[in-house]
Amino acid sequence: MADGGGTGADFAVNLTNCDREPIHVLGTVQPFGFLIALTADWLVSRVSANSAAFIGLSPDDMLGKPVSDLLDADAIHALRNRITLLRGADSVERIFSLPLMSGGAPFDVAVHFSGPLVVIEAEPASADEMEASSTVRSMVARLAQADGMTAFLRDGARQVRALTGFDRVMVYRFADGGDGEVVAEALRPGIDSFFGLHYPASDIPVQARALYLRNIFRVIADVHAQPVPIVPTLDPTGAALDMSLCLTRAVSPIHIEYLRNMGVGASLSISIIVEGRLWGLFACHHYAPRLPTFAQRSAAELFGQIFSMMLESRERAETADYEGKARQVADRLMSAVAQDHDLLSNARWLGDIIFDTIPADGVGVYIDGQISLSGLTPDTAAFAGIVSMLNRVAASQVYTTDALGRVLPEAAAYADRASGLLAIPLSRRPRDYVVLFRAEQLRAVRWAGNQDKHIEYGPNGPRLTPRKSFEEWSELVKGTALPFAPAQLRVAEALRTALLEVVLRLSDSADAERQRAHEKQELLIAELNHRVRNILALIRGLLSQTRSSAVSVEDFIGTLESRIHALARAHDQITADRWSPARLYDLIEVEAGVYLGERRDRVRLSGPNVLLTPGCFTVMALVIHEMLTNAAKYGALSDNGTVTIDWRVDQDGSLLIDWRESGGPAVVAPTRRGFGSTVIERSIPYDLDGRAEIHYRLAGLEAHFCIPSTHVVSVLPDVVGTDRARPVIAVTPALLKGRHVLLVEDNMIIAMDGEDALRDLGADVTTAATTARAREALQQHPVDLAVLDFNLGAETSMPVADLLAEQGIPFLFATGYGDGLELPDRFADVTLVKKPYSGATLAQAMTPLIGDAA
Repeated sequence: MADGGGTGADFAVNLTNCDREPIHVLGTVQPFGFLIALTADWLVSRVSANSAAFIGLSPDDMLGKPVSDLLDADAIHALRNRITLLRGADSVERIFSLPLMSGGAPFDVAVHFSGPLVVIEAEPASADEMEASSTVRSMVARLAQADGMTAFLRDGARQVRALTGFDRVMVYRFADGGDGEVVAEALRPGIDSFFGLHYPASDIPVQARALYLRNIFRVIADVHAQPVPIVPTLDPTGAALDMSLCLTRAVSPIHIEYLRNMGVGASLSISIIVEGRLWGLFACHHYAPRLPTFAQRSAAELFGQIFSMMLESRERAETADYEGKARQVADRLMSAVAQDHDLLSNARWLGDIIFDTIPADGVGVYIDGQISLSGLTPDTAAFAGIVSMLNRVAASQVYTTDALGRVLPEAAAYADRASGLLAIPLSRRPRDYVVLFRAEQLRAVRWAGNQDKHIEYGPNGPRLTPRKSFEEWSELVKGTALPFAPAQLRVAEALRTALLEVVLRLSDSADAERQRAHEKQELLIAELNHRVRNILALIRGLLSQTRSSAVSVEDFIGTLESRIHALARAHDQITADRWSPARLYDLIEVEAGVYLGERRDRVRLSGPNVLLTPGCFTVMALVIHEMLTNAAKYGALSDNGTVTIDWRVDQDGSLLIDWRESGGPAVVAPTRRGFGSTVIERSIPYDLDGRAEIHYRLAGLEAHFCIPSTHVVSVLPDVVGTDRARPVIAVTPALLKGRHVLLVEDNMIIAMDGEDALRDLGADVTTAATTARAREALQQHPVDLAVLDFNLGAETSMPVADLLAEQGIPFLFATGYGDGLELPDRFADVTLVKKPYSGATLAQAMTPLIGDAA
C-alpha cells in the first residue's frame, strides 16, 4: 500500500527481529530534484550526483566549498532567512521560484535540519501560480459541509484527487492490530476499485509507520526512475545522512517492486494523524509517471493536516455526544439502584439500561454468589467458570476480550453465544461482576491478495517479498466477536465507578435521591397544573366569545373549530423544536394553505425572514386566521381578488405588517363588532403592546400592524416572500434520470458542487475543465444535455457551444458575471444561469431542455 522504505533507498530486514531492526540507509534521491547538505559554517558536505544537470555544477565542483562561492548572494540571503523560521526537530520550510544562481532558472526549494546539517532540496520551479492557502480554504469549506463520517471521508478522497490528478485516491485506515482497510475512494472511471479491501500490517513495516508520523507527505514520481546517489555516502565519521524529512528521498526497492506488481507508475501519500497517532493515509496511485507541482504538493500537504484536525474534531464530537448520553444512562442507573438495591441482581433490567449505550447480546450478574442471566449467555456453570477466570485476571478493573476462547479454552463450546465479553467489577476486591456478552460474529474479511507473505533470499539475505497478487482473497473469521470500542470502555469505567459508589453509600444516596425525585415531581405537577389552567381559560374565552357572535349552532361549531385549529397549527410550529421561535412566513403560509386550499395562490407574501417569539406567534396566529376568514367571507378572497401581505423591520427593530386587499367586492365597515374584529384590533395592542389599524376602503380593506422589537427574535439574511402564482419546479431525483450531462467548469470546487447537484437530479455526469477536455468527452460518450461555464480562465466555452449546436444537443450557459454577460446573437435564446446555482436552479433551467433532448 505505501512506502516501506524508511530513511533511505534500500534496506534489509532480519526476519527474527523485523519490528526492532533499524533501516539500513543507502542515501539516494529521486531524479526530479537535487540535494545539498551544508555544515554549520555553510560548507557543502553532501550533494546529489545529479547536481550538474540542474545548476551546471558537479559534486566535485561543490564538495567542501563555501556555499557563497556557488550560489547567488540573494539566494543565500533568502535561504538564511527561511532557515531562521524552522521550529522543532521535524520542521520544513519552503521557498517558491527562487533563482539559485545569477541569471539562472528559478527553483522551488525546501530546507530542513538533519542533525547538525542544513539540507537544501530544489527542483525546477513550475509555471503553476496556484495559491495554496486559497485553494485549501475552498476545499475545507466544502469538506465542512459533509454530513456524517462516511461522506466526510469520501469527500476528502475526492478533494485530494481533484487537487493532485492521481487516478486513484484511497483513504486507508489502520486497525488496532496494524491491518488496514480502504474506507473511502475516488478513482478515474475504468480502473478497478479497492474500496473495502483489507491489507495486512506487514504491508507497511513498523519503521515506515514511525516515519509517517514525522514526514507526513511522500511522493514517488516515477517507479521506473533510477535513484541518484548522495555523494559521499558516508561522512568522515562513517555516518550516513539521515534523509527522513527529505522530499526527494528515494524509495525502498521492495516498495518499488510492490508498486510495479500493481501496475502503478507513481504514488503519493499523505499521513492522517489524529491525537498524535497514525490514524491512516491518503494513498494515491497513478498508472503513469506523475509529479504534481511543488505548489500542488504543498496545498495537498496543508489539506492533509487540516483534514486530520477536522477528523479529530468530528471524532471527539461524536465521542462527546455518545459519552454525554452514556452519563445520562449512568445517572438513571445510579438513581434507580440507590432506591432499590435488589435491581443490581436483575440481569434483565440491567441489560435494558446498559444496552442503550453499550450494545451487547446478553448480560450476566454475579453478586454474593448469586447468578442472574439474560439474553445470549453461557449457562450457569460456565458463567461461574468465567467469574473464576475474572478473579484471576481482572484485578478490580474493567476487563474485555473479543476472543474469549483464547483466554478460556473451554469457552469455544459456547462461542455462538459468548465470544466476547466486557466485565464491570462491582466491588473493590474480585468477587462481584456485571458481565456483558457478545456472540460470535462470523464475517468474511476481503484481503487484497493472500495476506501471508513468503520468504525468499535476495542480495541482502532473507527478506519479506512484496505480495505479487492483488486479486481479492477472503477468509472467514471465527471465534471472535465485535470488539468493544474505546469509548464504550470509558463508559464501562464510568459505570463501574458509579455502581461502586452506590454500593458503598447506598443508604445515604437512596434518601437523597428520593428527596430529589419527590421535589422534581412536585415541580412538574405544579408546572403541568399551571399550563392546563391557562389552556382551559383560553378555551373558555373562545367558547364565550364565539357563542356571543354566532347566528346558528352550525356557525358556532364551525367558527369555534376553525379558531381552535388555528391555535393548534401555531402550537405545532413553535413546539416542533421545543418551544423555539418560529417564522412569520410559515405562519401565514400554513394558515393560507389549510384554510384557502387551492385559492392560496391569491395570497401574495413579501418580506424578510423574521423569527417571532412563541408567545407572539400564538397571538399572530389568531389575528391572521381572523383576517383570512374575513377576506374569504366578505373581502377580496370571496370574489376574484387578491390579498397582498408585506412586512419589514424598522430602525428600532419593530416589525411592520401591511395588509391590502384588492379586486374584491366593495368594502363596507361592519355595523357591529364581533369577536373576530375584537381579536384583530385589540390582541396586538393588549397582548404585545403593539399597534393595530383597520381601514375599510371602498377598493379593499387595509390593515397595518406594528409588533414591538421585544417579540422579534431575529431577522435572517434570506428573503422568504414569493409570488406563489409563479410555477415552481419540483426538484426530484427522477428529473434527469437516464440522461447524460456534460458539465464544463474550470473551478474545481464549483465543478464538484455542480456534479452533486446534477447527480441529485438523477443524471450521469461527465466533467471537463477545458474546451479540449470537453471535445474529448463528446467523442467518448453520447451526451443528452450540457451545462457550460461561459468563462474558462483564458478561454471561453463558445467552441463547445458551437459543437453542441451542430450536434443538436441542448445546453445552457452558467456565469458568475450576472447580467453583465452579453451572449452572441446566435446564442441569444440560450438560457443563462447565474452563479452560485443550486439543484433547484438547474432543475428550473433544464426542464425546458428535457423536451428538446427527447
